[in-house]
Amino acid sequence: MVSPGLADNGEEAGFRKLAGFRELAHTADWELEAWAEDLSGLLEQAARGMLHLAGARLQDSPRRTLSLHLAAADPESLLVIFLGELLFWMEQDHLGFSDYELEVRRLTDPAGLELNASLQAQPLLSMDKEIKAVTYHRLQVQPTPQGLSTRIVFDV
Repeated sequence: MVSPGLADNGEEAGFRKLAGFRELAHTADWELEAWAEDLSGLLEQAARGMLHLAGARLQDSPRRTLSLHLAAADPESLLVIFLGELLFWMEQDHLGFSDYELEVRRLTDPAGLELNASLQAQPLLSMDKEIKAVTYHRLQVQPTPQGLSTRIVFDV
C-alpha cells in the first residue's frame, strides 16, 4: 500500500529519500535503481529491491542470523557478489531477509573492498517471480550529491 502523498517508490513530489529503490522499465529482464548515502546503504537497498521485485514474502517465524564475509575489487563487483549470495540462499535454502547490518571497509593490500554482513533471515512463505542471476550489464555505482546510486539488471 502506498502512503498518501507518496509515489510507489517512496518519493514525494520534488523530494527523494536519502535511501531507497524503484523498478525501472526494461525490455526483457528487470532493472532496479537503488540509492543511499554510502555503499553499505546501497547494498541494503539493492537487496531490499531485489526481494521486492521477486515478490518475496517471509514467514512469520523466528529469525536466523547469517554471517557473510566477501571481498571484491570494486563496488560493482561487491554488489553483484553480495546479491548473488542472497539469491543463492533464497533459491537453495528458501530464505528471505528482513534486516541487514552491513560494514564495508576499503582494503589496501590488495586494493579493494571487504564486506562483513550480519543478516536476519526467515523462511520464505512465497515468491512470485524467479530471478536467475544478477548481471553486470550497464552496472555502474555513481556518486551523487546525496551519496551513491546504481542501476542493476536482473536476468529472469
